[in-house]
Amino acid sequence: MSPSAHPAAAALPPHLQPLLQTQRYPGGAQQVELIETHISWILLAGAHVYKIKKPLRLPFLDFSTLALRKRSCEDELRLNRRFAPDLYLDVLELRDAPGAGLQWGGGAGTVVDYAVHMRRFDEAGRLDHLCTRGALSAVHMSDLADALVRFHDTAAVAAAGSRFGAPAQILAPALQNFDELMGALLGPDTQQRLAALRRWTLEQHQALAGLMQQRQAQGRVRECHGDLHLANMVLIDGRVRLFDCLEFSEDLRWIDVAAEVAFPCIDLLGHGQGGLANWLFDEVCSRSGDYDAARLLPFYLVYKALVRAKVQAIRAMQAQRGCEDALRWIALAEQRVAQRRPHLVITHGLSGCGKTVASNRLLQDDARARTLRLRSDVERRRLFGLERNQRSGAALDGGIYDATAHQRVYAHLGDLAGMLLAAGWSVIVDAAFLRRAERDDFRALAARCDAGFAILAPQAEIEELRRRISARLAVGTDASEATLAVLERQLQWIEPLDEDERGFLLDA
Repeated sequence: MSPSAHPAAAALPPHLQPLLQTQRYPGGAQQVELIETHISWILLAGAHVYKIKKPLRLPFLDFSTLALRKRSCEDELRLNRRFAPDLYLDVLELRDAPGAGLQWGGGAGTVVDYAVHMRRFDEAGRLDHLCTRGALSAVHMSDLADALVRFHDTAAVAAAGSRFGAPAQILAPALQNFDELMGALLGPDTQQRLAALRRWTLEQHQALAGLMQQRQAQGRVRECHGDLHLANMVLIDGRVRLFDCLEFSEDLRWIDVAAEVAFPCIDLLGHGQGGLANWLFDEVCSRSGDYDAARLLPFYLVYKALVRAKVQAIRAMQAQRGCEDALRWIALAEQRVAQRRPHLVITHGLSGCGKTVASNRLLQDDARARTLRLRSDVERRRLFGLERNQRSGAALDGGIYDATAHQRVYAHLGDLAGMLLAAGWSVIVDAAFLRRAERDDFRALAARCDAGFAILAPQAEIEELRRRISARLAVGTDASEATLAVLERQLQWIEPLDEDERGFLLDA
């Protein structure tokens, strides 16, 4: 097929149209597909992808010269190799060779452009497509949380005192969203709604500015992905992979890790998957221990929702159509602002009774994505400097399980739960709570925080408990270190719920 006959030819400038011919690609591609974005042309040829930057100068990027496009391609390769070195192969020269025309790679001829060369993957595995098909699961979100925390742990840290992550630098783009939306959406009702969201944003920013500054000093502002919506993640060989990070703007890439996590969470909420958003954020916090991020997340969720609203409004104006999609994202931002009374749920029961399984369901059932879980098994290790699933080697009633350590763990759980409740989050504390005094302490905490209170107490026969503990120990990957000896000791200690406490029971 000649370039002019190719159905995508009109989308490419004349000097690049020969790239639609299959013979221009090594390996004999059977067909060439073109995807056009607002800043790139992406050519899919066989098992490979070639991404060419458009020669543009916009407020947020500059690809106007060949040198600038080369640099941007090199930045894209370098930054994306942090988490997808097998997908991002190299930067290729596009040369116009005498008598041969456009050719990839070195050799004779004049360099006319550059492209990021990638290994192609199955588009059906993109997380947005999985979500649309109803195939995205909590297992995928756990894998994403693991990938995110590992990536953030090794990402470059913004220097203390830099503009990145400073409160003023965080507020500026948030307010810019409102300025641009006010000009795009002219209805008086929408203007009033945006004005209310703007006031909330300013109030939240003022209240959180100290925390933002503190997190910058603590190294929580890092060189992140920057554009982590569901379409920029893909399932390959059963694992979630990140790709296509934001390479052209340092200000949008050097951000608080809490802002990074907010993007997939708001995208999941936009897809009607609040339970998965809740699970994802809880898994990130459980792995990182960064529960202070929960205080910032509502601010960043509103910001990200309004970024989406702005993009949809701009597209609507360009296409001269209605702004329904933008209004949907504004409504989602308003839902993030709405306050509800938080609840504190504690679990109660012997090892192996199903406390974690039951609390898993509570987390995934929260469509508002405002519940976090604190697991005593995980927080105990973190408190004593161990990894999430690292075996402590402690003897029964010794080491990190002696009486003093036990009291310290419950005090730590109480402090974290109190902080989260005060920030408007519902909290599940997954611990044994065998003794009445421990349960009373957390019931009093709920009262002080004006939170609802409930007890989740799944039951199982003793022989079933023994079977589950043995099976769990054989696998060796669970956070719990409970053994059959621990179970026998718990049977001696347990103080069952009394009639008053049973009034707070949830169905397990």
